Amino acid sequence: MNPSEITVLDAGMGKALMMRGVEIPKTIWSANALIVAPDEVKRVHLENIDAGARLITTNSYGIVKTDLAKVNIESQYSQLNELAGQLAQLAVAEREVAVEIAGSLPPLTGSYRPDRVLQRHLLDNLYLEQAILLAPYVDLLLCETLSSIAEGLAAASAAQKCGKPLLVSFTLHDTHKNKLRSGESLQDAIHQLKDMNVLGVLVNCCLPERISDAMPLLAKSGLPFRGGYANSFTRVPEDWLLDGNKETDGLLTMRDDLSPHNYCRFVSQWIDEGANIVGGCCGTTAEHTKAIAELVAKTPE
Repeated sequence: MNPSEITVLDAGMGKALMMRGVEIPKTIWSANALIVAPDEVKRVHLENIDAGARLITTNSYGIVKTDLAKVNIESQYSQLNELAGQLAQLAVAEREVAVEIAGSLPPLTGSYRPDRVLQRHLLDNLYLEQAILLAPYVDLLLCETLSSIAEGLAAASAAQKCGKPLLVSFTLHDTHKNKLRSGESLQDAIHQLKDMNVLGVLVNCCLPERISDAMPLLAKSGLPFRGGYANSFTRVPEDWLLDGNKETDGLLTMRDDLSPHNYCRFVSQWIDEGANIVGGCCGTTAEHTKAIAELVAKTPE
C-alpha cells in the first residue's frame, strides 16, 4: 500500500456467502464456510478483486476459540486460520493485479461488547496465537471491530510481535459522535495507538454517519493510513449477542438506503476528509467494492 494513494478494501464476507446459499450459523458465522464451502470463500475474494479491491481480508473473523468450542470444533482452530490465509493467497494468485492481504484479528468475546472484553494477559496470548497462524499468508495484520481502548491495545501489542505491518480498527457508538462502543474517546484511542507505532487507525462496522464524523480526527493523527468501512445495519443494541436468546439478538436489521451508489456518497466524504483506505463491512458486497473503486479512479490525486 502507498499512503499517497487511496487503497480500496474489500466488502463484507458474510452477506456474500449467504447470497450464495452457504450456511452462516449464529455460532461461528462465516467461519463455517471454511468447513462447508471453502471454494465459495475464494470466489468472494475473487469477486472483490475483480471489482477493484486492492486489499482483501482473510475470512478469519469468525475463527474464535470459544465460539468454535460451542460446536465442538475447537481442535480445528489452527487449521481454519491457515485455510483462511491460504484461500486469500490462492485468490490473489489467480489474478494479474497487485493485491495485498490483511489478516483479520477479531474481537474474542463477541462483537460490539466492550463489557465482555477479557483481561489483558488472556487477550495477549489469544491474539498472538492467531496472529502467528495468519502471518505466513498475509502482508499485514488488521485488528478490527474493536470496541474499547483496552481491546485495541491488547490486540495491537500481541499482533506486533509477529513483525508484520499493523492496522487497528475500532467500531464506533451508534449515537455518540467520536466515541467507541465503550464510550471512550476516539481521540484517546488514536493517541494511545500512535505511541505503539501502528501503520494506521481505521473505524469500521458502524454507521457510515459516525465514520464521517470521525474522519477529520483520523486525518489529523499523522499516521500513514486512516480510513473506514461501514456496515449496513440500522443499529446495534448495546447488549446484543449473535447467538443470544433475547429478542434483540441474532441477525441485525439492514438499512434499505445504502445501495452502492448511496454508500459511495459517504465514501466520497471520507476521502475528502483525508481517508486513504476505504471499503465496506457487514451487509456490503462486491457491488459496493466496484462502486468504491470507480469513485476512487475518478478522484484527483
